[in-house]
Amino acid sequence: MSDATLHSITQDPDDFAVQIADSIESFIVATTEVAKGDEPDSAIPFLLLEVSQLLLAGGRLGAHEDIVPDERYEPDTGPEADVDELRERFAVMLDPVDVFSEVFDPYEPRKAPVPSRISDSLADIVTDLRHGLAHYRAGRTTEALWWWQFSYFSNWGPTASATLRALQSLVAHVRLDQPLAELDGLDTDEDLTEDDLAEEAGRVMVQEIAGPLGLRPVKR
Repeated sequence: MSDATLHSITQDPDDFAVQIADSIESFIVATTEVAKGDEPDSAIPFLLLEVSQLLLAGGRLGAHEDIVPDERYEPDTGPEADVDELRERFAVMLDPVDVFSEVFDPYEPRKAPVPSRISDSLADIVTDLRHGLAHYRAGRTTEALWWWQFSYFSNWGPTASATLRALQSLVAHVRLDQPLAELDGLDTDEDLTEDDLAEEAGRVMVQEIAGPLGLRPVKR
């Protein structure tokens, strides 16, 4: 893509910046709607779909050449929107399965998994995306693309990838009628080893979470 295209603020639906911004805004709107809890029976499958679609936009940003902002210093976007309510709503909604284990860098040898929370991850992703969206809405298209690309590599990309893996695993456990290992009670601020995770893990039967979270086992 040429610099002229990157610096354009055109609303051509085929424009790269417009497509990325549309995908990101769609994720924010959809995730915020899910957090309201109006349709809890479809929460997990819907989040799986939304995070998957967001990572497609992230992959496009990752495959793109390095985007260089117009200014040396990032313009101020104003105060960041509060995501605590979003985080808390998801924490309540996903309580039985909110905590999952994650390995931050799969290429770092013998790295022990650590506990994370889907609710924290979703709130952090939305925070990163909104920051870039503030630039985009102010007409700073290149700055927005730069931020989204940079934070895709440094924060929201890895976070979304880990969250997608957790959501996909959850759906797979239920659809395949396999019990889940319970991570309830783990402190996500602790630096726990794999043995610690295994020791804390209990058993949560599929029927306890399938109905409330909108999941059904595969018919045999």
